[in-house]
Amino acid sequence: MARRGSPARLVVALSVAAVLAVFLLYTSIAGGGTPSLQPSQLPGHTGRVSLVGKVAGPATGDAHAGGLHFVLRDRNGMTSVPVVYTGSVPDLFKTGREVVVDGKLRGGVFVAVPNSLVTKCPSKYTPKQ
Repeated sequence: MARRGSPARLVVALSVAAVLAVFLLYTSIAGGGTPSLQPSQLPGHTGRVSLVGKVAGPATGDAHAGGLHFVLRDRNGMTSVPVVYTGSVPDLFKTGREVVVDGKLRGGVFVAVPNSLVTKCPSKYTPKQ
């Protein structure tokens, strides 16, 4: 004789599966993300953000002792912010290159999280010819 399962068990199992699916969808789309901003959008943000912009002017200092100092400006604007960064520096880092760095704005200076500097590939943001 075949044993029939309780319909209550099925309802509980489907409810748990639905809650897990909603949680996974929420965390992958909206939860825990770091906002990505340009320097002109930075004022007013007190938490950790990803700052995106072009390196303007020469970088000074040492990334391992005292920090690398450079200025990031908007992609298509004139707003800029000074950045202090410590950690490894990508080989493609140079003036005019678009970069992304995580950190917080403190006293008008963007203090980057160590080892968070990433350069963007120029071929990905230049117009096709």
